[in-house]
Amino acid sequence: MPDSAGSSQLPARVAAQSKDRSREPPALCASGLVVEVEGQRLLDRVDLTLRSGATTIIMGPNGAGKSLLLRVLHGLIQPTAGTVHWRTAGDGRPQRQAMVFQKPVLLRRSVAANIDFVLGLHGNRNRARRQVLLQTVGLADRAQQPARLLSGGEQQRLALARALAMEPSVLFLDEPTASLDPASVLWIEDIVRSTRGRGTTMLFVTHDVGQARRLGDEVVFLHRGQVCEQTPSADFFAAPTSSEARRFLAGLIVL
Repeated sequence: MPDSAGSSQLPARVAAQSKDRSREPPALCASGLVVEVEGQRLLDRVDLTLRSGATTIIMGPNGAGKSLLLRVLHGLIQPTAGTVHWRTAGDGRPQRQAMVFQKPVLLRRSVAANIDFVLGLHGNRNRARRQVLLQTVGLADRAQQPARLLSGGEQQRLALARALAMEPSVLFLDEPTASLDPASVLWIEDIVRSTRGRGTTMLFVTHDVGQARRLGDEVVFLHRGQVCEQTPSADFFAAPTSSEARRFLAGLIVL
């Protein structure tokens, strides 16, 4: 298990890198996003600008549109209206993206073969790389075990390792620690911190206020498909500007 001592504070070198990245062009500009299904508006004129290399926490009550927004930004769902523009990589190609879902989707193969499949898609069959990824998520000793026989927490850690095998510039995480055991939550949070330190832009959906405090650079709070506020994390938890967010943080029901 990773050592979480001091993990709430970034090393000075990583903090300096983060400050440098804050001067970069935005990773994402989304404008006027609307999703309508059978006459019901699920996302309502969402505008977002996301900073490169930051971890953006997406919060809100059930049914607010959090997971739907992630899927639209990732290109899995086409919006009814509006645009999504991701900054291109240095070579002009789209930034490589990966997503980890709340319920892991694994191949009916061994743990190692799940990683090898993703590496092979990108022309990389380096077993050393596979071993590093499995060690990163604490599954090196499970390499030859069928992936479907892993515990729920171990399956989610494998799903995260597969996402990282793509070396994404943008990583989407849709409540990846929901209902997991504490050890797996700790693994995933530490991996998120180290991934952020390498400059990966991350969008992380969570209901866990403590987790959002620990991991987020900024918070986007959704309610009824609209962005109520987008605020630096420290400011959001100290003094949210919207009444909906204040009620949410107070543990009250937000209708």
